[in-house]
Amino acid sequence: MDNLDKRILELLQKEGRLTTAEIAENINLSASPCARRIKRLEKDKIIVGYQAKVSRARVNLGMTVFVHVNLNSHQERDLEHFEQIINTVPQVINGHVVSGQYDYLLEVVCSDLIAYESFMRKIRTIPMVKDINSNFAIRTFKEQTALPIQN
Repeated sequence: MDNLDKRILELLQKEGRLTTAEIAENINLSASPCARRIKRLEKDKIIVGYQAKVSRARVNLGMTVFVHVNLNSHQERDLEHFEQIINTVPQVINGHVVSGQYDYLLEVVCSDLIAYESFMRKIRTIPMVKDINSNFAIRTFKEQTALPIQN
């Protein structure tokens, strides 16, 4: 990946609806070689998809909760089973295996406390869940999906 590829990635992360011609113009390249580069980045799985950024508040998902989860078993089959279950829960928008005091960190979105309580009822029924700790986001001061690609 060279500097032109990195510039393409930066541009697409800022505005995924740019045309190939617009990207090419921004990086001083003609459209055909630019299109080939984009296709190669997609083929090499460096670009893994395109999506619209949606306002959580405008779709009634203004509450964000960071949920720490500890499991009572760390056998591979239990970890896989827990992750499979979590992958089916639409309120969990990000899930991480973490080090430290907890096993998992889940980012959960919901409309309100009633919806969060419903989510928690589901999570508590998972057999290997030992402990759950929730942190409610009061205010988001930085929200970024673009990766800091270095030149």
